[in-house]
Amino acid sequence: MTVIVLSGPIGAGKSSLTGILSKYLGTDPFYESVDDNPVLPLFYADPKKYAFLLQVYFLNTRFHSIKAALSEGNNVLDRSIYEDALFFQMNADIGRATSEEVDTYYELLHNMMAELERMPKKSPDLLVHIDVSYDTMIKRIQKRGRPYEQLSYDSTLEDYYKRLLRYYKPWYEKYDYSEKMVIDGDKFDFMSSEADREAVLDQITNKLKSMGKLPMDWDKSADIQIEA
Repeated sequence: MTVIVLSGPIGAGKSSLTGILSKYLGTDPFYESVDDNPVLPLFYADPKKYAFLLQVYFLNTRFHSIKAALSEGNNVLDRSIYEDALFFQMNADIGRATSEEVDTYYELLHNMMAELERMPKKSPDLLVHIDVSYDTMIKRIQKRGRPYEQLSYDSTLEDYYKRLLRYYKPWYEKYDYSEKMVIDGDKFDFMSSEADREAVLDQITNKLKSMGKLPMDWDKSADIQIEA
């Protein structure tokens, strides 16, 4: 059983790569609910009021997803609970959460992580982080077209997005729940270019081979699923 989790900022292409990677490896994808998230539009309309509610909503759904992923077999998750605190801490740092909300959030997160420690499989096998620049991030946000994510919707989003990017480097360096690797999302447009997609898939499968999660002679045409 091999569990791969993806990470990266808004617009990095996590959902797209989740679908590409799961199909390529013959595994199951876990997608984060965004378009039907009832709190997300409220947050963009009034971030200070809804930051805590949004993060608790996400934390709850990510907890359910990671428990299912760790229980059900080979799969890929497009965002996970391990990344959750990054978003909440950033919002707390810019004054969008009270001290009571911060304490409540971290106590809840701690309890959830303790629950995962009691599972037969306690953590994912590989984190694939998609690193993108601000310009690439904005281009992809514009392309997918969610109105409340656009800079034209709220001029303060530019600072929010740039700040978010700055939080990722220290978060990635501290992440230690599994093996990890970085995909250059500026260099490889895996959503539009077949050559770039193949290059990214080669990087990931080579990493899995080095970890012993794929046979060294594995080939996508062989229709072999990743191993336990």
